[in-house]
Amino acid sequence: MTIRRISSGGEFEAKVGYCRAVVAGGFVHVAGTVGQGEDVVAQCRSVLATIETALAKAGVGFADVVRVNYYLPDAAEFEPCWPILAETFGANPPAATMIECNLIAPEFRIEIEVTALAASASS
Repeated sequence: MTIRRISSGGEFEAKVGYCRAVVAGGFVHVAGTVGQGEDVVAQCRSVLATIETALAKAGVGFADVVRVNYYLPDAAEFEPCWPILAETFGANPPAATMIECNLIAPEFRIEIEVTALAASASS
């Protein structure tokens, strides 16, 4: 089995020992991703932009996502993100889970990870 690793060049990839995405076994696994911004909505948009770039480097897009996990320190902040997520996934909604938990630092309001079909698997 071929494994392809995709780096975003983020500072923590080398420090922690991970990469933004791994293409293996017919899937693209995108690591939990946090974003920048003053509130959960801005961070959600930022996270999705980073994930979109990783998916594109793997040759796929949001329509190929089959699983998404959302992590928030405050579940009440999830609802303002719903319109953004519905627009992002459109007619191709993935299976999803939302978990309320602590994130790596208190300034982060949402973390998202996705799994998508790899380009060769989705064609």
